[in-house]
Amino acid sequence: MPFIRKRNDLEINESELERLENLIKSRMEAHSKVVRANILLGYARGEAIHAIARELGVSRPLVERCVDKALSGGIEVALTDLRRKGRPPLITAEDKTWVINLACKKPKDLGYSYERWTISLLAKHVKKNAAEEGHSSLSNAGKSLIHGILKEMPIRPHKTKSYLKRRDPEFEQKMAQVLMVYKEVQIVNEGDKSEEGERLWSVISYDEKPGIQAIENTAPDLPPVPGKYPTMARDSEYRRHGTVSLLAGIDLLNGHVTGIVRDRHRSREFIEFLSVLDQEYPAKWKLRIILDNHSAHLSKETIQWLKKYPNRFEFIYTPKHGSWLNLIEIFFTKMARSFLRFIRFKSKEDLKERIEKYLNEINEEPVVFRWKYKIDEVLV
Repeated sequence: MPFIRKRNDLEINESELERLENLIKSRMEAHSKVVRANILLGYARGEAIHAIARELGVSRPLVERCVDKALSGGIEVALTDLRRKGRPPLITAEDKTWVINLACKKPKDLGYSYERWTISLLAKHVKKNAAEEGHSSLSNAGKSLIHGILKEMPIRPHKTKSYLKRRDPEFEQKMAQVLMVYKEVQIVNEGDKSEEGERLWSVISYDEKPGIQAIENTAPDLPPVPGKYPTMARDSEYRRHGTVSLLAGIDLLNGHVTGIVRDRHRSREFIEFLSVLDQEYPAKWKLRIILDNHSAHLSKETIQWLKKYPNRFEFIYTPKHGSWLNLIEIFFTKMARSFLRFIRFKSKEDLKERIEKYLNEINEEPVVFRWKYKIDEVLV
């Protein structure tokens, strides 16, 4: 008597057939899913359940469960395990909340000398206090368990991220003033260059770069050797010869950099820089200078000197903690990365001469820096 199926036939479309064939060929899928794909393909071809079980080396009940799931829920249901209730978790949500609450506190507030947690310290504290606090399931908690609980949130108490609180109540207004100047500069730079002769003003972005170190090697640098040493070699020891300060301003209309190098950056050095600017620009021009709130820019000595040059200088101050609004900072960053990073000097005088030479090289091919952040929101 011929074999008669009690179960319905399994009908699969072309996309499902392609899905099952790809699963069988895959080397990345779980073995259980590959076995189920073989079961479904065999049953769809009309093979008997016992034959499929024998061919694949699995039990007959396993084949029957897979086929029944496909007939009732479809191919995808048959390929995956159904969710089961499982054992109740040993670590409850309340236990995890207690750990997170601890992680959000500082260790010093709980009697430790540490300012912030390490995973080891937090795990030690949890293990020591879990039973007393009513979380006995955490009495044997280790670093991996604590790390996993923190990762769920996620909370990283062992790391610190910097932020800056705005302490200037007039921050937005002062920023708007600076952006207004940048907008005017943009209009001039993008305008008709034939009208350049009619302009009687210029804008200089100014700041100081203090603490430039004069560092000397104690041994000569070793140059690269083809096929042997691909990079330059440098002795790790060095000598310090002190520091200097660069007082510099960049013309936002033509990119020209004006700078002086001095040992300090007090009011007298700032006045000296203003005197250099006064000599470089035509006497009828007004010089608008964007600068920060350094004491030398607001001192009695500076104000007394400015009285001798009425309507010559106009200061536009950046907000407190808003030095990033000053374009000269981009120039200083570029200078530090490309010029100062690996340079060595025999003395402070050598350092001063090299910086002055660098400024002259920059001015041979000046770069006009342009501000873009929120510039289109400014109305002139």
